[in-house]
Amino acid sequence: MKIVADENLAFTDYFFSEFGEIQNLAGRTISNDDLKDCDALLVRSVTKVNADLIKNSPVKFIGSATIGTDHLDITALENNHIPWANAAGCNAQAVAEYVVTALLTLRPELIDAGQSFCLGVVGLGNVGTRLVALAKFLDWHVIGYDPFVIHAQAEQVDFQTLLNQSDAISIHVPLTKQTDHSQQHATHHLFNESTLSQMKTDAILINSARGSVVEEKALLADIAKNKRQVVLDVFEHEPQISAELLNALTLATPHIAGYSLEGKARGTQMIYQSFCETFGKSADKDFVPLLERCEPLLALNEDAKNAKAEFKTQLMQNLSTIYDICRDDQALRACLNDGAIQQKAFDDLRKNYPLRREWSAFGAELS
Repeated sequence: MKIVADENLAFTDYFFSEFGEIQNLAGRTISNDDLKDCDALLVRSVTKVNADLIKNSPVKFIGSATIGTDHLDITALENNHIPWANAAGCNAQAVAEYVVTALLTLRPELIDAGQSFCLGVVGLGNVGTRLVALAKFLDWHVIGYDPFVIHAQAEQVDFQTLLNQSDAISIHVPLTKQTDHSQQHATHHLFNESTLSQMKTDAILINSARGSVVEEKALLADIAKNKRQVVLDVFEHEPQISAELLNALTLATPHIAGYSLEGKARGTQMIYQSFCETFGKSADKDFVPLLERCEPLLALNEDAKNAKAEFKTQLMQNLSTIYDICRDDQALRACLNDGAIQQKAFDDLRKNYPLRREWSAFGAELS
């Protein structure tokens, strides 16, 4: 059996080497020629899996170690009778921790803000759910918007109310357009001139979902007018990022919000399990024993009288040690050349990214 895999997948050899030859390739450049003698294709979001890619190929399984599926032409896969799987929720905890880290980096005083700080969560799927739980643990007021979900843990409001009331908004929706099945609630340019104008002028905006959910032109105008603090991990014209946009952002990172070691390993394990089910193999491997625990910087003692207060103190003391988001921002800005960040520099940052660890590795079992 031959398996073609994105070179940025974690633990590919550990999970798949027993099944045959693995060819690791740059995900963005995987072509139809690479699949001529391929039995299974393992990808991430940068590989556009469409009819042209799989045409006349012997591929019998496609696994994407990602939450989203907008890079998969599911109709083409089904028309060619190719089983496929994604890894919904694999890096949800990492993204939730990224958002909280960004907020506490920009405004450290939020650690003690309690209910006076309102976080609006757009999209209440796997990531949104984790973020709601984390924010509520920190005692923030959380409101959420999702027309497709009834969420037991979140105070759900309509979109306009969320825009009007939130002190920070974090986006966690898939990318859908007017031609998609969910056209009534399409998310392409969900944040545009009209919706941005309905936000509080000092509200923070964070997008770690899909770049085109936020209209870049409207965002630049909004930042120029309101001096809004904006954090982007994804970009409308990714992988190219203009100097104009980069210079306007408060924090910018190269699509790595979900790049924890646990998240990437979990994603590979999830498509490994689907692969085994498809090919009738035994799925008996787990990534957890492979991971070392870190120094217990977040030793949450739930029985202690002031356990939460102690946790908050530990978190703020060790925030940049656990994840230095400013380092990622600086690394991206250092790639600026001739007025833009180009594809190769962007992809190299992601390929060589030193995977961070989730809070649980430091002792905090919050999920």
